[in-house]
This record gives sequence, structure tokens and C-alpha cells, in this order.
Amino acid sequence: MTNVKLGKKKAVYDKRTFRLAKYLTSALPAPPYPNCGYSDKVTWWPMMMNDTIGDCTCAAAGHMIQQWSAYAQPSPSVPTDAEILQAYEAVSGYVPGNPNTDQGADLLTVLQYWRKTGIAGNKILAYMALEPNNLQEVRDAQWLFGNVYIGIQLPLSVQGASMWSVPQQGPTGSGEPGSWGGHCVAISGVGLRGLSCITWGSKLNMSWNFLTTYSDEMYAVLDQTWIERSGKAPSGFDLATLKADLALL
Repeated sequence: MTNVKLGKKKAVYDKRTFRLAKYLTSALPAPPYPNCGYSDKVTWWPMMMNDTIGDCTCAAAGHMIQQWSAYAQPSPSVPTDAEILQAYEAVSGYVPGNPNTDQGADLLTVLQYWRKTGIAGNKILAYMALEPNNLQEVRDAQWLFGNVYIGIQLPLSVQGASMWSVPQQGPTGSGEPGSWGGHCVAISGVGLRGLSCITWGSKLNMSWNFLTTYSDEMYAVLDQTWIERSGKAPSGFDLATLKADLALL
């Protein structure tokens, strides 16, 4: 796939951002092994304009809303291009018709907007940063909350690829992290040998080594409807403490 856009700006870090590890207690059961995913109930994944503008951060949010609603609501909710565009304009300053303003967005700004204002009528309850390269947290977050919101520094070596993996020469040359650019995707499933993500209107697979080599930020995102109706939030996740922390913001 070549007619696509990227659009993730450099990672922004805030020491006030909640960390997932704080809310995972010893009572948390192990995720299903080896495979766990929430995408089979979604029949199609729209591009959400990420072939023409660098709105990947908002398109990924739209795909996550699709996932949650497909599993936790009577009928799935599919954000429209207009709704995704509205969010992208708000978080990035993009002005339709002026390509010079299409500069992408950072994940943290999108998450803050998503929680306070909402995207496509969906307001998230909270978001929490995962520990870098902690693969168990990736599995836990994907199982508990349906997906993981991640940023990746894509290498040129994966342009047009249907599977993302570290090239034979390693992360150098065309495999250099970020040599293509920054991108944002939603992880939709995990397995023994890799992960699946939603990007550019389709499902794409990546290896675990690709994730640890090229991902520079990862977030668990909590949707209230998912927590209430999906049955995927066991007692080992300390939701009460999280809500108390949110009340202090």
C-alpha cells in the first residue's frame, strides 16, 4: 500500500500521565494464551481519510471506537470522515484546502482532546501509558480494554509491506526507525508470534520484535461502555483507584 499518509508527531511525555502498572493488581488473571483479539465482529475498516491527510492519530481513535462498539453495543458505531476531520482540525490546526497546515498531531494531545471533548460523540474515561517494551502490559491492555493506542517510528523498509517486521540488516539503512516517518495505529489483537493492528482501512500484522524496535509510545485507553458491557474488566484492574485519581485532575 503506497497511497497512504503518516502523521504522528514526536512523542510528548508528561510526568502526570497515569501509568497502567499502578492499576494492575495481583488479582488480575493472565490473559488468554496465546491469542486474544477483538476485531472479528467488525466487517469493514474505513480509511478515515488517512490516504489523503496525515490524520492517523484520529483515524486510529476512530477504529478503536469501531472495535468497542462492535463488542459492547447492540450495533457498531462507525465514525464518519467529517467527525474524524473535525477532531483532526482541533488537535492539529489543520485547515482543509491548505496542505501546509497538514502537519500531523501528537498522541498525548489527541488523548487529552478525546477525554475532554470527545471524538465522534465518544468520550473516553481515561488513558494510561504503558511501560516501554513491556510486552506483558501490551497483552494485558489489549485483553482488558480491547485495543492499544500506539505510536511507531516506521522505517522505509515496510513501505508497501503487508507484514511489518525488522529487516534482515536490522534497524539500519532503510530499516532505520523513523526513516519513513511517525505513524499511529490501534492494536486489535495479540498472538504468540505477533500482533495485528488496524491502519489505512485494513488489518495488518507485525512481529513482536518490530513493536519493540520501532514503537516509541503506547497507551491503554478506557471506554466506559466497554468496561460496563463487554465483561472484559475483571476485578484485578483497580478501577476505583483510577476514578479517584481522575477526580483529582
